[in-house]
Amino acid sequence: MPRYHVTLTDTEIQELKSLIQKGGKGYRIKHAQILLKLDQKPENSSWTYDRIKEAYGASHSTIAGIAQRFVTEGMESALGRKAQKNRHRKVTGDVEARICAIVCSTPPEGASRWTMQAIAEELIRLEVVDYITDSTVCNVMKKNEIKPWLVKEWCIPQADAEFVAKMENVLDVYQRPYDPFRPVVCIDETNKQLILEKRIPCEPGEPEKVDSVYVRNGVADIFMISEPLAGKQETVVKQTRTAIDFAEVLRYTADELYPKAEKIILVTDNLNIHTPSSLYKAFSAEEANRLTKRFEWHYTPKHGSWLDMAEIEIGVMSRQALAKPLPDFESFEKQVRNWTVNRNARCVKINWQFTTADARIKLAKLYPTIL
Repeated sequence: MPRYHVTLTDTEIQELKSLIQKGGKGYRIKHAQILLKLDQKPENSSWTYDRIKEAYGASHSTIAGIAQRFVTEGMESALGRKAQKNRHRKVTGDVEARICAIVCSTPPEGASRWTMQAIAEELIRLEVVDYITDSTVCNVMKKNEIKPWLVKEWCIPQADAEFVAKMENVLDVYQRPYDPFRPVVCIDETNKQLILEKRIPCEPGEPEKVDSVYVRNGVADIFMISEPLAGKQETVVKQTRTAIDFAEVLRYTADELYPKAEKIILVTDNLNIHTPSSLYKAFSAEEANRLTKRFEWHYTPKHGSWLDMAEIEIGVMSRQALAKPLPDFESFEKQVRNWTVNRNARCVKINWQFTTADARIKLAKLYPTIL
């Protein structure tokens, strides 16, 4: 069984101890205790898997799973329960939109509501996808808090006038014709764990051999800057994701990528750093004001991440370039840069077909009732 070495920072140790002291869900506390004993410090050298199993009533596979999720996905994943296989399969924003639309439409003849299998079959029938599993559909519905089995509840519980207003605003933006002087640009970000993994070169005709030790080596944050109508992507890799980082990405977008644009039509989500205030935290008032005016700001609604087309590109990049772990920041940055160059060489555009008119029909239940 592969071994994943847990190395905790002082901050992470304090967070885990604080979680244990405050209490909460039992499995999170148990996982926090196990992580503290798995930490590769001299005082923990006697804490073998057998001793941890005896002390906390966890099986070897559970302990190994906690270590693996910590190294590959981060502390929050390690504190949670193991995800079921295929549960987190990535789907594009367009597919998410279609799932939301199908669920909120009239169910098939002879059925009182949409089932996971029926939704998957409908997506294939409409040629939205070639193949999709019931569990993937279920994951999208959970992500967007869609509950078609609750008759007296909105399809998306948080959906209200504010949700609808922001959704229609973004959908209208996506219907604008291409204008190089007023480009529609979507920005989103994600992070990936850096993992040291010793690989043994294989001989011709032999399968790749992988050493059994994995060690977390930090985190890399990727900002995706996507212009869907032009088929252009730009990526910025950083070691943090703060208001300052976002402000620097905005200035790079305005001054380096689109210096001749009259106005940059920006679509992004509601992350707390995605506001003009980040510019004022990073630059002088004059510079922040100048940059703020370069953008026309549009926000996707809460629980409406499927409306941000930059998320589609992040999904493509993750599958094509980041499926295997990378050991350090330099190799990670190089991998992302190579993907970006290749993606732009192909000039892949996103044909967004879900319009405001579609939303008013397919997502009619999201709209407030006017008395």
